[in-house]
Amino acid sequence: MSDYLKKRVTRKWHRRKRAHLRVRARIQGTGERPRLAVFKSLKHVYAQVIDDLAGRTLAAASSLDPEVRGQVESPGATVETAKAVGKTVAERAKAQGIGSVVFDRGGYIYHGKVKALADAARESGLEF
Repeated sequence: MSDYLKKRVTRKWHRRKRAHLRVRARIQGTGERPRLAVFKSLKHVYAQVIDDLAGRTLAAASSLDPEVRGQVESPGATVETAKAVGKTVAERAKAQGIGSVVFDRGGYIYHGKVKALADAARESGLEF
């Protein structure tokens, strides 16, 4: 990898981390209204419902889950997969008695996979 590409990747990573820190400075998940956190890698999409005060994950789903893999045709980080992850995490949160969450986009732009995950979670009954 050339020096230019290394610097570019590092710059993008730092930009996302700074954006995520700005978001996290303003929102915090509580027991009544936990945080729905999104993370994307190049291959997968992850979502967690987190109670920050207790420091525990209440519900989680990812594109690696067998339940999610059964819902999508093509594996990997696609918009279709993000919708399935959003639906699954919302169903798991509802099973835990969670109806309302705070959305944490993780420093990513609210577009594409992040938006698809949020919309699917809303359609499945979670309120933001």
